[in-house]
Amino acid sequence: MCTPPTKCAPVNLILGLRASALFVPMVFLGLFGPEGLAADPAHVDHVAAAVSSDDLHTVTADHESCPMMDRGANGRDKSLKQRFPLGAKGLPKASRTETISLNSGDVIEMELAPVKKKIGGRWLRMLAYNGSVPGPTLRVRQGGKITLRLRNRGDTETSLHTHGVRLPNAFDGVPGLTQKTQRIGETLEYRLEFPDPGVYWYHPHVRTDYALASGLYGAVVVTPTDTSYWPPVNREIVLALADIALDPSGDRIPFFKEFVDHALMGRFGNSLLTNGDTDHRFAVKRGEVVRLYLTNVANARVFNLAIPGVRMKQVGADLGRYPKETWVDSVVLAPGERRVVDVLFDRPGHYPLQHRTPNKTHSLGSVTVNQQTISRSYAKAFSLLRTEGRDAGNNAALEPFFSIEPQKYLKLTLDMDHSLMEASTIGEHGLHRMPDGTLMKHAAMGEEESGDGIEWEDTMATMNRAATSKTVVWKMVDEITGKENMAIETWNFTQGDKIKIRLFNDPNGMHPMYHPIHFHGQRFLVLATNGVRNTNPAWQDTTLIPQGATVDILLDASNPGKWMAHCHIVEHAESGMMLPFQVK
Repeated sequence: MCTPPTKCAPVNLILGLRASALFVPMVFLGLFGPEGLAADPAHVDHVAAAVSSDDLHTVTADHESCPMMDRGANGRDKSLKQRFPLGAKGLPKASRTETISLNSGDVIEMELAPVKKKIGGRWLRMLAYNGSVPGPTLRVRQGGKITLRLRNRGDTETSLHTHGVRLPNAFDGVPGLTQKTQRIGETLEYRLEFPDPGVYWYHPHVRTDYALASGLYGAVVVTPTDTSYWPPVNREIVLALADIALDPSGDRIPFFKEFVDHALMGRFGNSLLTNGDTDHRFAVKRGEVVRLYLTNVANARVFNLAIPGVRMKQVGADLGRYPKETWVDSVVLAPGERRVVDVLFDRPGHYPLQHRTPNKTHSLGSVTVNQQTISRSYAKAFSLLRTEGRDAGNNAALEPFFSIEPQKYLKLTLDMDHSLMEASTIGEHGLHRMPDGTLMKHAAMGEEESGDGIEWEDTMATMNRAATSKTVVWKMVDEITGKENMAIETWNFTQGDKIKIRLFNDPNGMHPMYHPIHFHGQRFLVLATNGVRNTNPAWQDTTLIPQGATVDILLDASNPGKWMAHCHIVEHAESGMMLPFQVK
């Protein structure tokens, strides 16, 4: 249990407030590159199988169970008229994702518009940047500055947030904080700067739940000015990991305009996507060392990526390299997180790309290694683990921060208007009602909820579907002042400050849930988890806080402006889970 050094003021409950008003029109965008892994049909469930299999929990459009539906005198559901459009008829086909190399000072024109894309054998209405899902992969040199002009021809207002980039505050893409909302038909100009090497992504910050699930994401690869920064590789491939929720007919589960649903756990999909496809593959030559730039662009799902039969080396995190490279069997990515992994494909054959949970293995695609041998292999350099000691985690000046008390304490928890939830949800997946009327879980959890504090699937489908941004308030509570979410007013820092923050994920709330916490415009180091020191800290902007965990981070307040921190389960953010902070 994490307790601040001073007694906390009473927490002001905001139960019953429309949480979407706290998030105003703030949402997110999307991801990735020209080549990527896709699901092998022999390994991945098609739509009909997915909605009935145990591998991915069924998601259904059961509107009868949702208490927020407004029914008129004729008994018809008025809210169905307020859905975002689903029809794909007459739309252009989504094109192949292209990679665009940009020099400092370049201007790129981008357009957001609807397309149709075949997923699971059915044409679905999606949204795309420049006609592709994912949008174009932008390659920029470290220190480069570009201008991006975005025209909105979509079906809702939007903005452009370049996730993880320490860019000028005015172009961070958060309506109500750094800019106005970009209306349909409007073109806005974003001036972007890229001080750090690594992989980043762009997405809307308006109704992010709908935007990400619709395909609005794209990658930015920032190449380092130091040519020896990364180990040598033969090629680089960008992979975006996502999922999409389909009904039994193969169409998308609808999104409603007045509120966000699936607000309890976030919207888990039942069809997994790699670079927007369920059947996306790539081929390499024997002996190739390939750098994978990985990003989790899903609304809520944590991915655990593995490629059995090959050697993988983790070399980078969100904003650059690890001080110590490490061999890994798999890579865990929470929504919003990125990792840089080098892979040696030294034997010909077919290799599955997998998502592994404690109980199941799901296919994300496949890699074919051809018999032809690469003319120049970097296998020898790949076999070495570099520990250069030039990065953040080995800086002696940071040593005192591992032992000092935190300056800020943040508790992650939940309020829920259980009176508006369907009585039929009681008892589902271990729910029971406490004497005070609140809903809690039994000790025995669902099969996809493990002791690692991560729920790998939607273990409470009925209640999650019925929970909306009108009935659920996810909270970030300043434990020193007792203030919550957007009411927090005391997170004011000066450029150059290093602030130790303790993040505590309350396990005693109505529904404990992991939270990937993202800080805009800054970077931080994870110092410790549950009191255990991190011996290989790298610069990050997003980190996973499992259920019941206490995580200490060191925020580097290097970038002036008014910024946002929030949970990157986007339904949680839309339901209130965000706070403002300022760097002067």
